[in-house]
Amino acid sequence: MKAVIANLPESFLEARRRTGADRWDEMWEGVLHMPPMPNRDRQDLEGSLETFLRRHWTRPGGNKVFHQINLASPGGWPTDYRVPDLVLLTPERASIDKNEYFEGAPDAIVEIRSPDDESYEKLEFYARLGVPEVWIIDRDTKRPEVFVLMEGRYDKSAADADGWVKSDVAGVEVRATEAAKLVIRLAGDETTLEELPQD
Repeated sequence: MKAVIANLPESFLEARRRTGADRWDEMWEGVLHMPPMPNRDRQDLEGSLETFLRRHWTRPGGNKVFHQINLASPGGWPTDYRVPDLVLLTPERASIDKNEYFEGAPDAIVEIRSPDDESYEKLEFYARLGVPEVWIIDRDTKRPEVFVLMEGRYDKSAADADGWVKSDVAGVEVRATEAAKLVIRLAGDETTLEELPQD
């Protein structure tokens, strides 16, 4: 259910800050969006994926993976930002890191999509920032989609004959299993293959 409230009482916002309920709140051009907190399955998938990327992508290349970072448009903080599930950042783009928020485009974004959330609606914002790649992974089926920025718009990458979808930014391939697991590996490297989330 979506709702629009013209004027939220400051006491309501303060209560959200005090309890931590505002952790995933976003501001879309001055409009407050309050998604529900992610359920256990989503948190488990996010944590497992972050662990894989830290082990196989960050350490070898000096890259960084962050979760639930405020990502603002240039000059937009704190009135225009989103909170992706994961953000991939190479040293070449480290200048966007303002600690409390990132200002501008990281190398890639990962959104784990829950039913009725706004993952797809965020694509326009990420394209405006110039984020080269966005992954959207369905929370329940684990079906991955990788979108690549082409001339200001995202094109969905096609899966290969075996169902693998490649991320050029991270150098990994992902696909879903019939048992609703996300399979991930470094591109072409079976020794790194994992099913996420792990049991």
